Amino acid sequence: MIAQLRGQLAKKSPNLAVVDVNGVGYAVNIPLSTFYKLPNLEGPVALHIHTHMTENALRLFGFFTEDELKIFEVLISINKVGPKLALAILSGISVPELAAAVAGNDVVRLSAIPGVGQKTAERLALEIKGKLDGLLEGVGSEKSPANGGPLEGALGDALSALANLGYKKAEAEKILKRVRQENPGEISLEQLIKESLKHFS
Repeated sequence: MIAQLRGQLAKKSPNLAVVDVNGVGYAVNIPLSTFYKLPNLEGPVALHIHTHMTENALRLFGFFTEDELKIFEVLISINKVGPKLALAILSGISVPELAAAVAGNDVVRLSAIPGVGQKTAERLALEIKGKLDGLLEGVGSEKSPANGGPLEGALGDALSALANLGYKKAEAEKILKRVRQENPGEISLEQLIKESLKHFS
């Protein structure tokens, strides 16, 4: 079982990172919280890995911090919450906000995460309580630096990321255009996604 990958970042998108380890490229599924912290391409990167095996496939899920990995593993331990939905949850809500929603039994906020219905939100609120103790300090509090990279292709990448998170393409496209108008200068892909997420109700 792969527990960690350390190598060179060969490719990155909001949902996937490819880590080159001695010439072998490992495709790793990632949440937005990890994507924001990735280095530039060809930079050194280390990810904590959850290896998910099924009868038909072996998939890797990577996280920038060990705490993110632990929270992911708590999420997939809940009935009917698989790895894909767990990534969507980590991408759709910050860990401190998740903790607050769980502590306050805020089913409305939890069910607002794409892919999380009311029944799943109720299970999250009920089953996560107590399991996140000791995992929350400092998680999600770091600000990711804006890369200030070129915008070319960023709108398409951001639209793809939002669609993969479960947002309707037409609505995501409209919000992205609005965010672009509000930020006429240079804006990184990371900031584009972050600002767009603020506009979804």
